[in-house]
Amino acid sequence: MRRNCAWVPSQRPIPTLPSQPSANPAAGVALHSIRSPSHSPFEATVYNGGTLNPLRYWILSALLLLLPAIAAAQGAPGTETVLVLPFDNSTHQPGLEWISEAFPEVLGQRLNTQSLFLISRDDRQYAFDRMGIPVNLHASRATLYRIAAQLDADYIILGSFSYDGQTFTARAQVLDMKALRLSPDQVESGPLGDLIGVQTALAWDVLRLTRPSFSEPRQAFLQHAPAIRLDAFENFIRGVLANGTAEKIRYLKAAVAIDPHYAQAILLLAKTSFAAHDYEQAALWFAKLPPTDPAFSEANFLLGLSEYHLGHFEKSAAAFKATAERVPLTEVLNNIGVAESRRGRHDAVEYFQKAVQVDPSDPDYHFNLAVALYRKGDITGAQRQLRETLSRRPNDPDARSFQEALAASLSAANPNPSNPAAAHPSAVSVPITRIKRNYDESSYRQLALQLQNAIDESIGKAKPSERPALRLERARQFLATGAASEAESQFRESLRQDPQNSGALSGLARALLLENKFPEARRQATAALALEPNAEAYFVLARVDLADHDRAAAQRNLQAALNLEPDSEEARALQQEIQNPSGEAAPTR
Repeated sequence: MRRNCAWVPSQRPIPTLPSQPSANPAAGVALHSIRSPSHSPFEATVYNGGTLNPLRYWILSALLLLLPAIAAAQGAPGTETVLVLPFDNSTHQPGLEWISEAFPEVLGQRLNTQSLFLISRDDRQYAFDRMGIPVNLHASRATLYRIAAQLDADYIILGSFSYDGQTFTARAQVLDMKALRLSPDQVESGPLGDLIGVQTALAWDVLRLTRPSFSEPRQAFLQHAPAIRLDAFENFIRGVLANGTAEKIRYLKAAVAIDPHYAQAILLLAKTSFAAHDYEQAALWFAKLPPTDPAFSEANFLLGLSEYHLGHFEKSAAAFKATAERVPLTEVLNNIGVAESRRGRHDAVEYFQKAVQVDPSDPDYHFNLAVALYRKGDITGAQRQLRETLSRRPNDPDARSFQEALAASLSAANPNPSNPAAAHPSAVSVPITRIKRNYDESSYRQLALQLQNAIDESIGKAKPSERPALRLERARQFLATGAASEAESQFRESLRQDPQNSGALSGLARALLLENKFPEARRQATAALALEPNAEAYFVLARVDLADHDRAAAQRNLQAALNLEPDSEEARALQQEIQNPSGEAAPTR
């Protein structure tokens, strides 16, 4: 795979396009998501570094834990949905048409906060297609209302841009669907080479309109953005807009050649290869996405599918497990089971059982469980699950054939039906388990945001002196169930109210470690130790040292932790990792 490929632009270049880095605000922070409970609490299996760790399924436990808070916050302001439309091109100059789609991309990243949920381009296009609306239509107010209703949007952001040869000017308006009010123009301008900076400033204006409590100074908002080359960004947007696969790949490879760490271009390049059934290239690109990227979970899900199609079932299972650690969707658990089943492993039964428990209405989960139970020798259980499958999908030919084959085998093996235990059925042809290709993290995130808002509302009703302790308690509960992103959010809020809390700093370090944010985890653990000796902080430092392949430093920090907690089980596990040179360090909960 070439990364520094040559690219000859097929469109007219922009004369003022700079080659130096330009400010680009950080991508929105990915939140772990939650699903509504099914019937009762249950245990789930989550993998950490390849070692099986039974944990409470944190999604359900968090919901059950916080149902009173959610109920109390029903009438409170919470997560609101935002749709950013492509901006109208008022320049009438060739070569600038791609900037229309650049606005939803940049503004979407900047506005994707804890209290705002951004509708993706794919969802926007799907809604437009269903309504028969051209994507590039200059919509009337009535059409905008229809679009907002279709997407259940609280705000629509629309605007235009112009360029007179020297100054690039962007205008945006916010349509508030609740108040049925269109805001005045928000205007930002600058040189064309600072396009992303102008868009970022416009995002700051919009945040002030949609979130009156937003208080971050304009300059700080602009400075928090990491650098990205504008020519790489242009190629990325042109890749987004390209119709043909070959053209899309050409633009995206050009973007990555300019900026090898451009995660969004890498992800789209991987998805494009995946859609073209080039699973080998897709797997290579998906594997390049860093763990700190918001799309890491989705990338690993698709990596798992790619490796599955390539017949690499062990790699497929590992990729699905990486997703399950962060976003334990039912289809992810199912797919772990499918990959393990193809490897001939009997623990596939566990994953299919979890999938059935979470979503008993899906016949595929019952079918997969039937296959796994049969392979494990539980024919009675397999028959029961096949009945469940056919009760939900009566015309399922594979399930019907499998059921009939089992019945015939049992009948031939045991002519006395009154004593089924005496049967020794012959082997039957076993169907392949069914993998799931859908991945719905967006609704998962929305519910997670609602949960965070419910927590904020609940804690906000407590006495001010009690709030830091409540935040810390909630953070520890999230951390105990593996919800690292939610724990991080609560630890940070606790520290905002009580910045000298060593326990909150070490807890934040632990959450960051679980998210593979190693440098920041080290900083927070060090800050905790500057306040007082803290075993948890030393454990975090030891694991960060292991991630940096510095076993001597890891041993020193482990010894410091043992001096404080000599009977720690985590210390024993960590000691084994340090003493095993072939093992790979992995964060543990």
